[in-house]
Amino acid sequence: MVLAAKGKLLVVLRDGRKLIGVLRSFDQFANLVLQDTIERIYVGDAYGDIPRGIFIIRGENVVLLGEIDLDKEDELPLRQVPVEEILLAQREEIEARQRREKLKNKLLHDQGFSVDFTETDLY
Repeated sequence: MVLAAKGKLLVVLRDGRKLIGVLRSFDQFANLVLQDTIERIYVGDAYGDIPRGIFIIRGENVVLLGEIDLDKEDELPLRQVPVEEILLAQREEIEARQRREKLKNKLLHDQGFSVDFTETDLY
């Protein structure tokens, strides 16, 4: 693994969180230590950043790891909004998704399909 010493990394975790920070250390299990970490939340064409500081990540939770091109990062068609606004938008998006899922499950159940799985079923 060859990574720039001062470059920013994007780490996507199994739970869907996206972290951006400076890699300070890693080991053979892909455990990571990030410095100056922010958690970035995307909703539509907007994003908000929550400062997290030093962040230790267990390797089994890493889905994706990549270096951010700082020149191209500024060209993205996204707008930064305050954290409170993005958290509200995220909550609304989650509630809308849950309503759609509930309606879909009801329709499937009414047609005779089994929908007895739980939120924690990953397969």
